[in-house]
Amino acid sequence: METTKKQETPVTNEIDNMEELTEISVEDLNKEIEKLKAENEKYYDHLQRTAAEFDNYKKRVSKEKEKIYSLAVGDVVTKFISVLDNLDKAVEAETTDPKMKEGVELIHKQMLDLLKGISVENIPTVGETFNPEYHDAVMHIEDEKYGEQEIVEELRCGYKMGDRVLRHAMVKVAN
Repeated sequence: METTKKQETPVTNEIDNMEELTEISVEDLNKEIEKLKAENEKYYDHLQRTAAEFDNYKKRVSKEKEKIYSLAVGDVVTKFISVLDNLDKAVEAETTDPKMKEGVELIHKQMLDLLKGISVENIPTVGETFNPEYHDAVMHIEDEKYGEQEIVEELRCGYKMGDRVLRHAMVKVAN
């Protein structure tokens, strides 16, 4: 007697798999779907957090670059301030050569324009109220015609770049 063997074909394999699938309950499928949804939400949340952290990192690096640039420019400008002081003296000096005086004045103006172009400004002094953040008081006078803590004379010009003081102004203060 010959036993007939069930011949295995791709179609019969598929039917066997279908029979196995029908054995899985709808509840089990719903549980698996919920599990996959929770996992999906976890990964999506992680992706959003990572994207936000990266965005914050880019902003922080950008601010640090700006700060480092500002500090570097300020340090270089501070070294040029003494050159500007000498140009101020040269402009005020008496000379018999008008072309020499004109040349020095042009260089002085060019230096001031260059500093203005990178946001370097003079610190206001005469007529202003003394502010220790911007001014160094090296002389003090008592005079009724001036107000309390009023700056009456600038002895050395001060400079600032934005909120950063590059050099305090030396001043004479009244009362």
